Amino acid sequence: MVWIPALVEVGLGVAALAPFLVHRLSVGKWRKQRIEYPVNDGIRPAITVLLPVWNEGLIIEKKLDNLAQQSIRSSLLVIDSASTDETVSKVNAWIQSHPKAFDEFTLLTMKERLGKTEAVRQAIEVLEKNGFDGCICMTDADALLPPDALERLQGWFADPSVGAVGARALRHGSLSSERSHRTMFELLREGESARDSTPFLEGSCMMWKRTAFNSNQLNTQSNADDAQIATGVRLNGFRSLYDPNVHFEDMAPSTPEGQRRQKIRRGQGLQRLLMSHRKSWFDKRLGTFASILRREAHFHLIAPLLFFGAGTAAVLRWGIITIAGMPNGTLATLHGSLACIELTCLVAWILDRQGIRVPLLETVGSVFSGMEHLMIGHWHSLRGKSLHMWEQHSDTRMALSESDLN
Repeated sequence: MVWIPALVEVGLGVAALAPFLVHRLSVGKWRKQRIEYPVNDGIRPAITVLLPVWNEGLIIEKKLDNLAQQSIRSSLLVIDSASTDETVSKVNAWIQSHPKAFDEFTLLTMKERLGKTEAVRQAIEVLEKNGFDGCICMTDADALLPPDALERLQGWFADPSVGAVGARALRHGSLSSERSHRTMFELLREGESARDSTPFLEGSCMMWKRTAFNSNQLNTQSNADDAQIATGVRLNGFRSLYDPNVHFEDMAPSTPEGQRRQKIRRGQGLQRLLMSHRKSWFDKRLGTFASILRREAHFHLIAPLLFFGAGTAAVLRWGIITIAGMPNGTLATLHGSLACIELTCLVAWILDRQGIRVPLLETVGSVFSGMEHLMIGHWHSLRGKSLHMWEQHSDTRMALSESDLN
């Protein structure tokens, strides 16, 4: 009986991992193409910076100082999700003391907190009603930009095929597991962008043409508003690109548990986004992007279930051996080989959860931790629990307020 769960475990494991390997090889080839930064003809679109805030009194002035240091002019639209601290009063006081910092300034205040995605939707809707046809740069209060960030992102739109561009995260205080996770996904985004488009961008600093995305495309009962916009832009006929040559700086949660909570929330948002566009996975009109969506759907939706199934088969195999005794011959060799693989994966997963970096095991641990987070995201969705409303990571705000970043 041992061979049945053993074969099931091997089969599910291969089915889970094979698309990862295929996509990694594809990305390696795609990255060689390199996207050429467009030559600007001197005509640049107007920019409105969209800044969603909620209880950011500790860092909001630092964020406004940072935006005021940009090398090009822009307008600022702040939307506050019913803050209960001094965020709104500090924004108004800062604007009064810096009246020429932005071409225009608008402050929208919500009567109740409905989540970041709804705040973003309302802000975009206001720009639509006002006939704004330039570019929107969305950024988070806890993300600081270099002085040339807006100018660099703006330059991409000299290419009429580009609808959205996102920046690279430079995250301070990251645990080794976070750095490994981010490096892997930035590599994927770079390759996907070179070939066609990436469906996922970082909302801490991304820019898109207002006319390339409509506010009614946002699912306000889900998070990952940045990925919703990036994917929507591509489905609307424009490219969504990741630019590794522009970055933003922020602080990572200081504990493994904080980073875990952040990844579970993000994972559920991406899962719900991919499910909502499942008809596009095989849409031939989308070309390579359909294949990218299909593979990302496997990574975020199917692979966690396959890994869970493989783990269940492993437990069943060990249970049979405990009751019936150790097998002989070929089955003993198979069992021993699987036991070594399982031990390696288990150790890598535990080390990753603790933020301990061990060469060679780091990538394996990152994959298994990612599957854990996505499986928990599945569980929350099955229970009908949405994570689009969340408490802030107060440790990151405190660390940023005390840092010398500007």
